[in-house]
Amino acid sequence: MVNLSVIVPFYNEEIYLEKSVQRLLENNIYEKIILIDNNSTDNSNYIAHQLAKQNKNIQVHKTGIERGKGSALRCAKKFVKTSHVVIHDADLEYFPDDIIEMFKLCEENPKSLILGSRFIGNKERKNVYFRTSLANRVMSLFLSLINFYYISDVASCYKLMPTKFFVNENFKEPGFSIEIEILAKFLKFNRSVIEVPIKYEGRSYEEGKKIKTIDGFNYLISTLRYRIFN
Repeated sequence: MVNLSVIVPFYNEEIYLEKSVQRLLENNIYEKIILIDNNSTDNSNYIAHQLAKQNKNIQVHKTGIERGKGSALRCAKKFVKTSHVVIHDADLEYFPDDIIEMFKLCEENPKSLILGSRFIGNKERKNVYFRTSLANRVMSLFLSLINFYYISDVASCYKLMPTKFFVNENFKEPGFSIEIEILAKFLKFNRSVIEVPIKYEGRSYEEGKKIKTIDGFNYLISTLRYRIFN
């Protein structure tokens, strides 16, 4: 049986977290919603626990002293009990309705990684900044070339994958470069990444966007590292 858990890593997302989780609950396709607090210093943790009190399918956990998206995802490993898992950021840039289409493809292709792409298809995309879009396209091309496998959107949050791969793989990246590490290692696990067009509404740094220019350079370094090493 194919079933799905969703991991929501968050850090200081008190403004967006509740609405982000409510969007997930509207779909009703998840066995568990696993909220991972990455050492927030605002009211995010309190909000997460209130959501868990209201819905028995929501769990809240904390990373401890480690920080970064990669650390949060590693923390979530032991709580995933379903056949598949998907990642959802808490910042309202992504729309869980797209996960429904991804999950349908997963049911037909359970051994594949289903990737939500912001660069294919004609779904609505708002506030796409030229600099970040260009950087992402360059990084995607670079990963595609050195892995001999085309992927249009390597930095996309929406990755739906078999739990067997996610739990058993030894992920090392503590921060945003986990996006690259997941794809690079999955191509060694099973060369089947299926991309699905998704919607997107970017937020500004004033609104709390956290990824920085240095993360782009780390993406390129990680692409090389995980092509050569595991």
